[in-house]
Amino acid sequence: MAAPAAALDAPRVLADLLPAASRARAITRDAVLVLGGAALVGASAQVAFTIPQISPVPFVLTTFTVLLLGAAYGPLRAGLTLAVYLAAGVAGMPWFTDGTSGWTHASFGYIPGFLVAAVAVGWLAGRGADRTVLKTVGLMVVGNVIMYAFGVPYLAFAANLDAATAVEQGVLPYLAGDFVKLLAAAALLPGAWWAVNRFRSDER
Repeated sequence: MAAPAAALDAPRVLADLLPAASRARAITRDAVLVLGGAALVGASAQVAFTIPQISPVPFVLTTFTVLLLGAAYGPLRAGLTLAVYLAAGVAGMPWFTDGTSGWTHASFGYIPGFLVAAVAVGWLAGRGADRTVLKTVGLMVVGNVIMYAFGVPYLAFAANLDAATAVEQGVLPYLAGDFVKLLAAAALLPGAWWAVNRFRSDER
């Protein structure tokens, strides 16, 4: 029983604040978080629109959801969540963007990128990288770079584009939106930790 108490005294990520009095309850809690997180990613993927004249890659809310979830869950929970999302979508669950599934669409490469980015962001968040505005900005930049590192090469392959055109269609149109999401995350994550620390201080 000492281990859960210690974890509550020094939470590594926000999800660690959810109580679990035993190992069985901790497993149940994490299973609910993983399945609920996968559903949330799938729901956010439906908030999307495509401008074919600019890019075959849709503008989505998913990237923001994935990065926040990664920071809040930590690497293991986030990795399992995005693995469920990826595996179920490839198997036919219609919860990729615009209710699609499978792996043949040109933007599919971003989805494995979501998984790797969520794990990386979760790992960094577990080491305090979501506790201040400046660190959170860096955290979000790392996550976005990872997503593009997976998505752009696949886009080039699937759409038969050269590297420059793939970057032009798969990165540049989204930078302004990424900047807005980055600012939102830089307010939300440190703000959540500030509220947590304030509450815990008041309890003492």
